[in-house]
Amino acid sequence: MLYFLISFVSFVMILSKSFTNYKPLSSNATKLASNLFCGKLFSFLASRIKTRTSFLAFSFFQFSLFIQSPNKSLVLSKFEEDQRKVSLLDLHDLPLDCILEKLSPNELCNMAKVCKSLRKSCRSDYLWEKHMKMKWGKVFGDAAYREWKCFVASRNVKSSNQCKNQKKILHDFLPFFWIKSKAEKDMKLKLDDSIASLYLSLENGNFWFPAQVYNRENGHAGFMMSCYDAQLCYDSRTNTFQARYSPHGRWTIEENIKWERLRVPPIDSCSHVLHISDCLDDLRPGDHVEIQWRRNKEFPYGWWYSVIGHLETCQGQRNHCQCDNKDTVILEFRQYATSSRWRQTMINRKNHREEGNEIEGFYGGIRKLHSKEEITKWKKLWPTKNVE
Repeated sequence: MLYFLISFVSFVMILSKSFTNYKPLSSNATKLASNLFCGKLFSFLASRIKTRTSFLAFSFFQFSLFIQSPNKSLVLSKFEEDQRKVSLLDLHDLPLDCILEKLSPNELCNMAKVCKSLRKSCRSDYLWEKHMKMKWGKVFGDAAYREWKCFVASRNVKSSNQCKNQKKILHDFLPFFWIKSKAEKDMKLKLDDSIASLYLSLENGNFWFPAQVYNRENGHAGFMMSCYDAQLCYDSRTNTFQARYSPHGRWTIEENIKWERLRVPPIDSCSHVLHISDCLDDLRPGDHVEIQWRRNKEFPYGWWYSVIGHLETCQGQRNHCQCDNKDTVILEFRQYATSSRWRQTMINRKNHREEGNEIEGFYGGIRKLHSKEEITKWKKLWPTKNVE
C-alpha cells in the first residue's frame, strides 16, 4: 500500500511538472495531445493486465517514466520485452503438472507460498499421492486413514466452537461489524482432509496414527518375535517414531522406533477381537503362520510368529508324514529354547477357537503367511540367541 502511494504521488508530481511548463496550444493541438495521452495510458494499463502484472503497485510510476523519458522507444521496447516473457502461470494445466511432479514435498510447500493460484495447484491430491505412497505406504493403512478423517472432523468442530466463543468476546469489545482483527480471520482457517494436509501432519508429528510394531519395548524378551498394535507419532529430527501401547489400564511408551519395525495391520479389526481362522484345514508342517496371543482376557491380542511342526508320532519323516490328516496341529515358537514351556503348543484344527488359561495365556486366531516378503521380515527380526 505504501509503495502504491509513493508510485501514485510520483506520477502526480511528474504530471504536474508537465503542466507548469504549459505552453498555450490551439484547440486542435490540445485535442490531439489529450487523445494521445489517454491512448497511451489505456494501452499501457491494458498491456499490464494481459501480462498479469500488478499494475496497481507499479504502473503509475512506470507510465510516468514513459511519458517523461526522452528515449521513449527504449522504454517501449523494454515494456514489450516484459510482455513477451512467459510466466509459470501462463502454462496450461498439463505442462504445469509435469513441472510440479518433479518437486519434492518441501519444494511444493515453498512453491505454494508464491500465490493463490499456485497454492491450489501445489496442494492437489494428484501430486501428493505419490509422495504419500512412497514414504508412508508401508506403515499407513486404511484404519489409519479412517482415524485421520475422524481427527480432521473433530478438530474442525472444536475449532468452530472456539471460534464462536472468541467471536462473541471480540464483538463485546468491538461492536462495529466492519472491524475485524487478525485473530478473528485466523479462526476461519480449518484443517482439511487433503493428502497434502495429511502428509504434513504426519511429518510434523501432529497426528498419532494406528499401526503395528515388531518386538515391542525395544525387543524385550517377553515380546520377542511378536507384533502389537500401537499409536505412533513421527519425529522428523531423528527419523524415528514414538509408540504408545495400551496393555490394560495404562499406556506404555517406547521411543526411537525405526521404520523397519513397523507395518500396516494385516487384519482390519480391533486388537481385542478374536480373528476367525480360515486356513486351519490347509496347515502343513513347515508352514509359516501368525497366531494371536494375550496374557489374559483383559489384554489385547498380539500376533506371534510360529512354524507348523510335526507330531511326535510322525517323527518328522516327510515321506511318511500324515500330520496334515490329523486334527491336532503343532505350533512351534523356535525363538524359544527347546526346554522352554513356551516352545510349542497344540490346537485342534476342527473346532479351534480361543484356547488357554491364566498361566500360559490365551491363543486365538491363526493367519497363514503366503508372502515371501512377510516371512523374510520375520526372519530379519530373529534374536541372536534363543529366549528361555
